[in-house]
Amino acid sequence: MDRRSFLKNSALGGSAAAATALAAPAYAQGNRTLTMVSTWGRGLAGVHDAAQYCADAITALTDGQLTVDLKAGGELVGAFESFDAVSSGQADMYHGVDYYFLGQHPALSFFSQVPFGMTFQEYANWNYHGGGRELRDELYEIFGLKSFSAGNTGPQSGGWFNREINAPEDFQGLKFRMPGQGGQVLGKLGASVQNLPGSEVYQALSSGAIDGTEWIGPWADEKAGFQEITKIYYTAGFHEPGPNLSLTVNLGVFDGLTPAQQGIIEQVAGACNIWNMAQFMAHNSAALQRLQAGGVRVMEFPDSVWDAFGAASKEVIEEPLGDDLYKRCYESFTASLASSAGWASRSEGAFLAQRNRVLG
Repeated sequence: MDRRSFLKNSALGGSAAAATALAAPAYAQGNRTLTMVSTWGRGLAGVHDAAQYCADAITALTDGQLTVDLKAGGELVGAFESFDAVSSGQADMYHGVDYYFLGQHPALSFFSQVPFGMTFQEYANWNYHGGGRELRDELYEIFGLKSFSAGNTGPQSGGWFNREINAPEDFQGLKFRMPGQGGQVLGKLGASVQNLPGSEVYQALSSGAIDGTEWIGPWADEKAGFQEITKIYYTAGFHEPGPNLSLTVNLGVFDGLTPAQQGIIEQVAGACNIWNMAQFMAHNSAALQRLQAGGVRVMEFPDSVWDAFGAASKEVIEEPLGDDLYKRCYESFTASLASSAGWASRSEGAFLAQRNRVLG
């Protein structure tokens, strides 16, 4: 694929135009292949698509002077080894979601997702206009990385269960797959929390190794086939209202690129962020209808469970506040969220409530 045809046919839109403008200076001498690893199994709906989008777009917009070779999770390194592989220089970049790597630093949660956290729009507000970009650079530089938002699934589902959840006590002893701080919340409610790569979840649920799982939302979940195993599906979750996927580059590699190439990577990540969010949102409603037609019981957690999620989430989020960088990310994140929510509730929130009332 060449740059001209990619610009003509892709969904990059205005971001592609910006990237093209950035491409005016001469490139570094010679062509280069960059190895991208991923936290996603090949073919996982939406998330692997986002990684492939970034790889193809960078290759196209640099006229192949940067060719990105995408390795899905397990093809070069394991899904949960992507961060270390790029930090150490074993690979040049990764695409993934960074709550898989909280063992490296708890503040990575703010650039992936925290329970009861930000939606897609609220993340964009913080990243571009609320100080998130600067804090992200400070955090990732510790590990020799440069990171950009590059995909978002939108609100994620509460998950698939082998039994109904009618009270907080129903999580006691439940073997449930949920990564990140959301999983820590369920641990406080007594669940036995499993952290599995997406490509391993179906088999674990099918074999009974786990009693339930969250994944993404109706479209991706349908593609994964969880409805073949259980018919109990909670559609609203507390844990990931707008998880932020990332395209992260080894900092030495990034600094060795020309400003034009650096700009293209940043613009591609931004374009992917919008494209991927739209991809999920465009498919979820129809997928949910198909799941229901196939006998899936669409359910919602009762208020008592939501209250328990909230209390445990507060504990989990506040536990690492003794770390200075985590605390500064927390303060910036919560201030931006409060600022965004104040207007959103009076504008879009009020409009949606009235639209639903008026149009039924």
